[in-house]
Order: sequence, then structure tokens, then C-alpha cells
Amino acid sequence: MTDRILIGVDDSEQARDALTFAADEWRDADLVLVTVIDPSEAGHTPGAGIPSGAEQWYERRKSDAEELLAASADSLDIAGTVETATTVGKPAAAIVEYAADHDIDHIVVGSHGRSGISRIVLGSVAEAVVRNSPVPVTVVR
Repeated sequence: MTDRILIGVDDSEQARDALTFAADEWRDADLVLVTVIDPSEAGHTPGAGIPSGAEQWYERRKSDAEELLAASADSLDIAGTVETATTVGKPAAAIVEYAADHDIDHIVVGSHGRSGISRIVLGSVAEAVVRNSPVPVTVVR
């Protein structure tokens, strides 16, 4: 039985599609919306290398994540409960670790639909989640 569904949430159309799919498919389940702050992105912003710049970057990302999760949770109309969580790390590893540590029965993630060289160079969060997940995974296109 699928009681707790983790949905990987970011600000992409694919993540919104995954959220809608999970809410429609498992209306009675408890949904856990998880977003990941990737510290490797900090190096791409001005001032991130300065200690106070890194703190400001993290606080901004955390605030953005909380707003995204709140808006995502508010958009759902399900019978089960909705939980939200923000983690820090590489997205695929953080999602898999969260699922293993928090009694998750199923994971739903959006696919960014990359193929060819961009998939090889950029990697695929969805593919890494599928390969490493301790529970079944649904990838929504």
C-alpha cells in the first residue's frame, strides 16, 4: 500500500506536472513535498565566495524554497496530509536519502526530458533517483 509519497519539487514545469500527477493518482495518501538546495550552485552567483555572501545566498535560497513549498502545498486538494521539507545537497542523493530516512513508500519526480549530449554532460536527477531509490519511483514527463 502506498501511504507516503515523496514528490521532488523545484520551480520547473516538470515538477509541477509530477505534483499534479501524484495528487490525482494518490488522493488518499500523505504527500511529502521536498525541495533541495544544491550548494554547488552557490559558486555561480556574485559574492558567493565571500562568507557573508554565502550566508546571504543560502538564506535567499531557503526563503525561496519555503515560498515554493507553501505555494505547492496550497495548490493541492487531497484527502491525505501534506508535509514539506527542504534539504541541502545534490538533488538526487538528497531525495533518495530523505526517502530512506523518512518512511517514504514511493517517489514521484519530473523528468526534464534531456537526451543526447546534454543528458550525458548535465546528468539526470530523475535517472539517479531511479537507480538509487530504496522504493518505487514514478518519473512524470
